[in-house]
Amino acid sequence: MAEGAYGGGRGILRRRTALDRFAIERRAPSPDLAAFADYLWILTWDLRDREPHRQQVLTRPVVNLTFTTGGRARVAGVVRDVFGETIAGRGRVVGVCFRPGGFRPFLGGPVSGLTDRFTPVEEIFGPSARAAADAIIAEPDRDRAAALAEDLLRSRAPDRPDPVIAEVAAIVDRIAADPALLRVDDLAAALGIGARRLQRIFAEYVGVGPKWVIRRHRMQEAAERAAAGTGVDWATLAAELGYADQSHFTRDFTRTLGISPAQYARKC
Repeated sequence: MAEGAYGGGRGILRRRTALDRFAIERRAPSPDLAAFADYLWILTWDLRDREPHRQQVLTRPVVNLTFTTGGRARVAGVVRDVFGETIAGRGRVVGVCFRPGGFRPFLGGPVSGLTDRFTPVEEIFGPSARAAADAIIAEPDRDRAAALAEDLLRSRAPDRPDPVIAEVAAIVDRIAADPALLRVDDLAAALGIGARRLQRIFAEYVGVGPKWVIRRHRMQEAAERAAAGTGVDWATLAAELGYADQSHFTRDFTRTLGISPAQYARKC
């Protein structure tokens, strides 16, 4: 199932249809892991009497660790395009969504090396992680499965959290909260740091540049607003999201989702 969007459902495209096909549960991490993980999520589906479902997601600038029915256990880097996956039959995913920058201590290198990649868990956490992953997938109890996933993280977690993680997470939160920030130079100026340093931090800790993060947050907000109904004033929405004109907003939306805002609203 698609990784990277399950914080309350933001980023799930055509959500009304989606949530008729699967259920999502979100859990706060244990306190000792909260410096690294944003939340745990458990996604379940039962489509044994229904057609397979293809789900698309506008992913967030985060890394996810997922354990899926059928034996798949992998680390999902940031997916820059719209991500899609088909679910069928009956299944479950236990996932850990890391804070922006939160996976850097586990990786021991630039998170940009994971971007647009899905890496088997044992390649990052070591050969013994395969047995831990199999136990998580096989465990029928959700609470126990989530606890086993946290145990795996604990076994690889550094003794001290990297203070840059909190800095990076705060920057991403600021981007999300201020739709007027559309330029990297403006963001760097608001933060009081150089644009080049900002780019380096994002490559090392987030995996994508700040420009991508800015655009993705705007597109997620636009998709949320479009899904609310067809009576959207697109010119007003474009202005609220910081675009100079409606045509620029429409081009960005269409380039990202492959469909115009008005068409998307009609399909939701």
